[in-house]
Amino acid sequence: MTQAITPDDISKTYQTIEPYVRRTPVVRVDLADLDPSAPSRPVGLKLEQLQRAGSFKVRGAFANLLLRDVTRAGVWWAASGGNHGVAVAYAAHRLGVPARIYVPTVSAQAKIDRIRELGADLVVGGDRYADALAAAQDWVADSGALSVHAFDQREDAVGPGQRRPGARGAARRPSTRCWCRSAAVA
Repeated sequence: MTQAITPDDISKTYQTIEPYVRRTPVVRVDLADLDPSAPSRPVGLKLEQLQRAGSFKVRGAFANLLLRDVTRAGVWWAASGGNHGVAVAYAAHRLGVPARIYVPTVSAQAKIDRIRELGADLVVGGDRYADALAAAQDWVADSGALSVHAFDQREDAVGPGQRRPGARGAARRPSTRCWCRSAAVA
């Protein structure tokens, strides 16, 4: 991913994915309450576990499926350790498109069960995320399915980008400066 992402990109993406995601709250706490050895200062915690599918990953999944040509894909695929796979399965389920999710054998059973419940074609194999990714890439070479990468696509950054506290406010207050970056979290 080399193209810079602007606050305008994030705002436009948010308008696209907004019907499918929740606005999750930010809770203000004192850092010393979380870690007694830390200095006392206010911090904000974004409660993304309240997001549909249980994590911020659903924002990137919807951005991928809605900003790209779903009709051309036939099948969407993802490799995941858990949260990303659930997010892609959820987004595909909501949009009525097929998805195949590859996860390693070490994935949490709750994540595996949820991916299956959402109707995705689930492939469990390999000991690590890298093994699941390699198996998915081998399959896609033959199938022509479109990838929903766990962290290395532009859509992965502009979807979750609006979750950063300043970004959503910047969309409402154009004079607000917003710094956004892609987090490489699988």
